[in-house]
Amino acid sequence: MMVAGIGSRKGVSVEDVLAAVETAVDAHGLTMTALSALATAPLKQDENAIFAAGHRLNLPVIVADAAAIEAAASATISRSSLSQDLAGTPSVSEASALAVAGKGARLLGPRTVLGPVTCAIAISGDAP
Repeated sequence: MMVAGIGSRKGVSVEDVLAAVETAVDAHGLTMTALSALATAPLKQDENAIFAAGHRLNLPVIVADAAAIEAAASATISRSSLSQDLAGTPSVSEASALAVAGKGARLLGPRTVLGPVTCAIAISGDAP
């Protein structure tokens, strides 16, 4: 399973989210079809653009459990004090991707920042 974790400022557009996902996917030499899902944190569950992006990409958007995000926080690469203060994790996008990808998941690299959106790609522990 390959998951794109999404973090954002409030009120982003679906185009902002799609551009960040595409940039992150391209940075890892992947195609959009490699993704299994989008993921985000509970504090972003009302951010319509994230769910609209999932709909446009025909991917489920999974709101990661807060406990799973907390458990994944130590495995994040990027560090944002704002994210830590607001979400309890140094990177919403990285921790969300790791939490949804499951046990043994790993990030393909640090999050991509594109304007008001961050995107990180994680692969599940059982993937090659």
